[in-house]
Amino acid sequence: MPPKRARRVSPGPSGLSAGERLKRTKLTGNAAYSAWGWVGTEVTDASGITDQHRMATCGFSGTSTNPLCKNKYPEKRRSPTKQKSESPQVKQSEGHTDASPQAGTADDVIIISDDEGPTCSHRTCKHNPYCLNYLGQDAWEDADEAYEAYMKANSIGDNPNLDTRDGQTPIGLKNLGATCYANAYLQVWFQDIPFRKGVYNCQPAQDAQCPFEESPVFQLQVTFAAMQQSALSAFNPVKLVESLKLRATEQQDAQEFSKLFMAHLDTEFRKQQSPELKSLIPNQFQGKQVYNTVCQNCQRRSERDSDFLEIEVNLENSATLEDRLSALLEPEILTGDNQYYCQQCDSLQNAKRYTELRELPPVLHFSLLRFVYDISTMERKKSKQTIMFPTFIDMDRFIGPEETRKQYKKINAEECQNIYELRGILLHKGASAYHGHYEAQVFDVHNQGWYQFNDETVTKIDSIVPKVDNLKKGAKNGKGSKKPPAPKARPPKKRRRIDDSDSEVEIVEDPAPSQKSEVEGPDYISSRDAYMLVYARVGAKGCHTPNGLQAHGNGAVSDAGSTTTLMAADAVLPARATEVVQSLNAEHHKACEEFSEREKEAKARFHRIRSTVMDIYRHWDLTTPDEDGVVLSRQALEAWVLRHIAKPKAKNTPPPATEPPPKEEPASVPSGEGPSAISISTLDIVCNHGHLDPGKAGDMKVIKATAYSRILDEDGCRLTPVFRTTDVCPICVTRLFEEKLYQVEHPRLVSRFDEVVAVGDDGDGYHVSKAWLKDWRLAKPKVHVQGAPDPPPDAEDYLRDVVCEHGQLATNTASRKRISAEAYGLLHELFPAWKPPSTRAEPCAVCEALLHISKEDKREYRKQAEEEKARLKHMHDNALNGNNALLEDVPCAVVPSQFVRSWRQWLMRPSEVPRPETLDNSQYICEHGRLSFDPNVSGDLDASMTMIKRSDWDALQELYSGGPLIAVENTGGQWLHEIDICAECRLKRRTSFDMTEITVRVLGPNDPVPTPQTYMEELPQPAPQGQTTLMTYSKRQNEGSRKSKRIRQVREYGKRRKITITKAMSVKDLKVMLNDELGVPVISQRLFYRGQELDDSSATMLSLGILSNDLLDLKEENVDLTILSDTEVESGSVNGTKKKRTEGQAFGGTLLGGSSFTSIQSSSQSAIPPSNACPACTYVNDAATLACAMCETPLPNST
Repeated sequence: MPPKRARRVSPGPSGLSAGERLKRTKLTGNAAYSAWGWVGTEVTDASGITDQHRMATCGFSGTSTNPLCKNKYPEKRRSPTKQKSESPQVKQSEGHTDASPQAGTADDVIIISDDEGPTCSHRTCKHNPYCLNYLGQDAWEDADEAYEAYMKANSIGDNPNLDTRDGQTPIGLKNLGATCYANAYLQVWFQDIPFRKGVYNCQPAQDAQCPFEESPVFQLQVTFAAMQQSALSAFNPVKLVESLKLRATEQQDAQEFSKLFMAHLDTEFRKQQSPELKSLIPNQFQGKQVYNTVCQNCQRRSERDSDFLEIEVNLENSATLEDRLSALLEPEILTGDNQYYCQQCDSLQNAKRYTELRELPPVLHFSLLRFVYDISTMERKKSKQTIMFPTFIDMDRFIGPEETRKQYKKINAEECQNIYELRGILLHKGASAYHGHYEAQVFDVHNQGWYQFNDETVTKIDSIVPKVDNLKKGAKNGKGSKKPPAPKARPPKKRRRIDDSDSEVEIVEDPAPSQKSEVEGPDYISSRDAYMLVYARVGAKGCHTPNGLQAHGNGAVSDAGSTTTLMAADAVLPARATEVVQSLNAEHHKACEEFSEREKEAKARFHRIRSTVMDIYRHWDLTTPDEDGVVLSRQALEAWVLRHIAKPKAKNTPPPATEPPPKEEPASVPSGEGPSAISISTLDIVCNHGHLDPGKAGDMKVIKATAYSRILDEDGCRLTPVFRTTDVCPICVTRLFEEKLYQVEHPRLVSRFDEVVAVGDDGDGYHVSKAWLKDWRLAKPKVHVQGAPDPPPDAEDYLRDVVCEHGQLATNTASRKRISAEAYGLLHELFPAWKPPSTRAEPCAVCEALLHISKEDKREYRKQAEEEKARLKHMHDNALNGNNALLEDVPCAVVPSQFVRSWRQWLMRPSEVPRPETLDNSQYICEHGRLSFDPNVSGDLDASMTMIKRSDWDALQELYSGGPLIAVENTGGQWLHEIDICAECRLKRRTSFDMTEITVRVLGPNDPVPTPQTYMEELPQPAPQGQTTLMTYSKRQNEGSRKSKRIRQVREYGKRRKITITKAMSVKDLKVMLNDELGVPVISQRLFYRGQELDDSSATMLSLGILSNDLLDLKEENVDLTILSDTEVESGSVNGTKKKRTEGQAFGGTLLGGSSFTSIQSSSQSAIPPSNACPACTYVNDAATLACAMCETPLPNST
């Protein structure tokens, strides 16, 4: 048993005296008490502050309760085998312990004590200057995590090894912005071995002006060669895109790209000498179909042959591919309005129209018409219909005329020639036809497996057919089944999702065959994003059963797979394309080697730095408070610890507003001035006087001076400025001392004050402001400002609570409080200049008299207001409401509207609001003594004036001074006036404004469009009897329940709205304002001024001659369908005939836009004829075709 150490003696009992209250500040473990506990006890005056007191504010004194926390990151112990071989002296020096050999190691000692030392934690020791744990050392302890962080902070460049190809996994193609449509097709074409061989065998054209290396054919050779032999996991086809002059940032239709690119390649292949290569595209991808129309009267047959590269299939929800093929070949009866004009009958006759497949190519493409043309919106849209397609399909039952297809079941199954197996699925991800993302699922002939191609990302699909299906098939059918698949009307709805792919593709399993049936059908795949299906013919001779072909269990056919693998081996890469790929591979290998060298150097540098940093922070803590130490900031130490493994967030901490004087380095600390030294600022603990700031003591840490020297010498990092524990700022300590002393003495003074403040009803005392006293009695008064004395009770903010403006006692007793003479004595010691009135003082006689007079005056003011209101009742009730119907044939006068408003406000609060003094009409009389407005023009009668009765004017003349009289009278709808109008001053008055109001009249849908000849300020249709036209203002004061915009607009027709405008406001700004106020879209607004339409959006109100209080007409036009659908109206079209939505340039301007590569350089080459797609059925017709060959719809762009 290890020896026991002697029990330590516990401290003697110590506690509070009898009756002494326990306070938090008396706890010895309280850091605040340890730092400032001497305030008010040991020191009551700033002159008594010593160096020990100053050090105590930062926790550096010998009496500080901050423990010397043990380093939590000691040096790791060595293994027991190494310890036995080394001497005790070596173990003692390496372990950095002071225990003697006789005492044994620390693990052999059991310490028994009743006392527990303080617990070290991140929370409790955050502000302990002697705790150097929790400064980021954990980031270095785990070597792997530290190395990862080091490499992120000190990047050596991208790792090219991550781009290395994984074995024989197919490589991806980089997306150059929006070229995913091309990448998906390139992956499909690359797996077509005859097509790949044909591309490789294409020879350069002998044309000096057109280098073969710049042609798309050569770049396609390079792309295929890279996909076959590249060492990288992804290839950048930028040169192929550039050779085709494709716009990389514009997404195009994948089907259109396929057709145009195949047409271009066919043009290039036809220039070759090899007959096989000349006809490669037709032999590999091209089939033949026939369009037949049979007259039902004379049985005349009209037949037209056509070649196809893909079979276009319309979608129907949850239908199979076979169902859609049958529907495609289903005859159509032309009757009624769709009757067929028979040349033999020379009349319209009922007819039967159908399509017939004659020949099928080895590689069969099914184009699923995902993008359909919506006649209602005149736009393309994407169909989300689900289609189910088989893993293999027997096309013999779809070839030939209808009679032959009906007799297909009677044909011997061994004679079938057209069984096709699924080899590729092109997917379009996205809900719109105008944007989205293309991906591909392709069967790789080399690896004999399915892969998902998402641009650069290539993912292996374990099995496109679930393995459980194969097990079921083997159990049910046994081995060697050689029977052909039976045609099915519709597969069952049991589905199983493929988890290996991120596409929305499902496997639809066949039901277990019955005991009577020995024929098994194909597996079906369900998809809502499938865009193109690629099938390859299984064999030209004989017919293989599904079970015999699917030996790999992954959808691959055995004999076809072996054949294609041999063909791939026979494909010889062109020499020049191989050189390009080998050059790229060499560059990649070189980049990998260079990166490995950089990584090796970085790893060695990391281990060296980690060893240095860890050794420093394991031995930087002080053993005693008296040991030679250096004070640094916690933030600076954290920055140093993590500077190698964390990216700097910002530059060094900026200096304070007042730059402190330079601090001299301690004598034992080297200067470290060198060009390679990195500086970390510690100014965050420095005050404006250049010393340690005691207010930031919680951010200070003390380390050994030797550790600081090692940081500077071994790590090349300088933490500056550096301080000793005695460098605490005396000025800041004095300032904080005074504040701490106030916090100690103020509660004591308040307590003494509360004991003597009470005064009896008849006792003598003094008055003090109640608001001041309430704040002063707080533990931390709000009026107290650090470093300044508290404001006295008679300060400016509180003086009127006690003393009135005459220097006497105020009459308001609620704002003051009575205190005793003893309490006054305590406050008078603090505020000697304060002289409050005693409780025996009488309130100010002047203030009391004024208070009595004020009550009498209020009664008089109210009486006067009631008399004027009764005398001017008509003006009070009807002025300012805009209704002049009651003033017809009545003598009237013009008065300012502001006078009437002020007068009404005075009537409501006569004792608070001043009564108007004068009535001034001089603003309406110009300098020539004439009127500056025309009362018969509605725009002149603005909101600044109003009409009153002449009798009310006479009463106003008796009550108020002012004038002159402007007499008017409404006779027969015309205002008669005695004073003439000054035309010059009137125009000047209406144009001299910076901001004014105008009236906007909202016209209804049945109102005519205003013209200069028909313009009227009042609409011809009168308002219903008993109703008047209302004027509303643009500021939304009643925003209660929101109503439908359409309802709101209908109810506003015929109304007038006041809108505030400025001179510089443009027509566009006005329309935007009307959109906000009225809810009428800017694009639907038509504004008219005196019958002239304001069609110049940049014109200002000043340039248009719009006057103050003018009238504008607003007519809302219904938004055209072309605007809603982003389509355009053809220029020069009759009656606004619309054309289909502008689809962008498509492939216009590119090499695929109508000419081959060589035709651009030489005019001798013929151009590829452009095509014209039918807007109804999307069938691609020749450009010169007048009507669609499929549905006979007139083509919009035909000439």
